[in-house]
Amino acid sequence: MPNVGQRPGKRVFIETYGCQMNLADSELMGGVLSTRGYTAAPNHDEADVILINTCAVRERAEERVFGRLSHLLRYKNERPEVILGVTGCMAERLREVITERAPYVDLVIGPDAYRRLPELLEQCQEVDADPVIDVKLDRAETYTGLTPERRPGISGWVTVQRGCDKFCTFCIVPFVRGRERGVSPEEILTQCRDMAARGYKEVTLLGQTVNSYKHEDTDFADLLEEVVKVEGIERVRFTSPYPTDFTPKLIATMAKHDKICNYLHLPLQSGSDRTLEEMKRLYTSAEFFKLVDDIRAAIPDIAMSTDIIVGFPGETDEDYEETVAALERIRFDFAYLFKYSERDGTYASRKLPDTLDEKTKGRRLAALIERQEAISAEIFQNRIGTTVRVMVEGESRRDAADLCGRSDDFKMTVFPKPEGRELKPGDFVNVRITDATSHTLLGEIVEG
Repeated sequence: MPNVGQRPGKRVFIETYGCQMNLADSELMGGVLSTRGYTAAPNHDEADVILINTCAVRERAEERVFGRLSHLLRYKNERPEVILGVTGCMAERLREVITERAPYVDLVIGPDAYRRLPELLEQCQEVDADPVIDVKLDRAETYTGLTPERRPGISGWVTVQRGCDKFCTFCIVPFVRGRERGVSPEEILTQCRDMAARGYKEVTLLGQTVNSYKHEDTDFADLLEEVVKVEGIERVRFTSPYPTDFTPKLIATMAKHDKICNYLHLPLQSGSDRTLEEMKRLYTSAEFFKLVDDIRAAIPDIAMSTDIIVGFPGETDEDYEETVAALERIRFDFAYLFKYSERDGTYASRKLPDTLDEKTKGRRLAALIERQEAISAEIFQNRIGTTVRVMVEGESRRDAADLCGRSDDFKMTVFPKPEGRELKPGDFVNVRITDATSHTLLGEIVEG
C-alpha cells in the first residue's frame, strides 16, 4: 500500500495480486483514498480497512484469494469494525460467489469503481450493513484527474488504456475490465512529468493491447513521441502490444528514439494457424513472423519475449510441433509459457471443450520450457564480451557486495560494487559482461 496521507483512524492495507495493471490500480486507489485522509497501515494488525486487489486471468489466482480471505477473517473476528474488501477483476467476475463463499466480506468493487471508493467505504460502516457491491462497468471511465499515490522509486507505470476489444476466446479480460478506451495524452503526460519530478527514471506505459491506443487523433506512436520528450524520464517501455496493431509508423518511432528501450513483449500464444483461429487471434503465424522480421530489420539489437499457451482445446501433435517450430524460428530472449486452463465466462469455456488431459499438457509444456531455456542460455551467453548500459536498482538479493539492475533490453545484470564510488538506484553505469546464465548477465563496471 502506498503512503496515502496523515489522518489517523483511516488506516488501509492493500494486498495486490496479478499483473502490472493491478499494481497500477492499487496506486490509483491509494491516490483516491489520500484525498479523503486515509493513511497506509504498516501491517494488517493496524489496519482499519484491508483491501485485496485481485486478478481473474487464471483460476489458481482466484483460489489463492479465497484462501487469503479465509486467513484474513481472523482480523474481523478480533476487531469486527475492520472493513474487508475485494477489488479488481475477480470482484467484477465473481461478485455473487465472493459473498457466498466469504459472507464476512464487506465490500466488492470492480475496476471502474475506484473513484467512488471513499463513499463506498463509508457505506460499509453503517450498522448491520449488507455487503456493498459496485461492479458496474463504465465505458467512459479513464480516471482522468486522479493522481496515483506512488511509492518512492525509479521505475513506475502509467495506464494509458483501459479495457480490451479483442475478445480472444480464452480471455476473460474484456468481461471484467470492459471495452477499450484511451486515456487523454494530456493526462498521461501530466503523470509522466509528475513521476520525473519525483525522481523516477523509467516509465512503462500500460494497456491490455497498448499499441491499439487511440484518443481522438492521437495514436500510440504519436503518444510515444510526446512521452520521450519528458525531461528526467530516461527510459520508456510499454506492454503488452497486440501484433495486428503494430504499424510501420510505430516501428519507425521505436527505432528513432534511444529513450524507447530495445525490448518488446509480443504475445504469440500459438504457432499453429488452426489454433490461432480458434483463439480468435487476428493474425496467422506467417504474419507474426513477418512482423518480427520487420521489427528486427528496423531495430537489429532488440530483445523479445512472448506468451504461449500449450494444450488449447483441440491442439494436435501437429499444432504443438508448429508452436515448437515458431519458438525455434523466432528465438525469443525469454518466454512466459503456460498450459491452458479453462476460464468460466469465456467463449472457449462455452464452445470449445477442453480435450487434452493434464498429463499431455504437462509433457508438452515441460518440453517447450526446456527448449526455451536452451535458447535463452544461448542468447545470454552471446552477450559475453559486450558492454551494456544498466540502470542500478539496488543490491543483489544473493550478495550484498553486488549491485543489480536492468539493461536497456530488460536483462537483469549483476556486478560488484565499485570501490570508492557510491551508486544509488537510478544511476546508470556501463557493465562489461563476463559471464551469463539463462536469466542473468554477470559483469563488471567499465568507465565511459
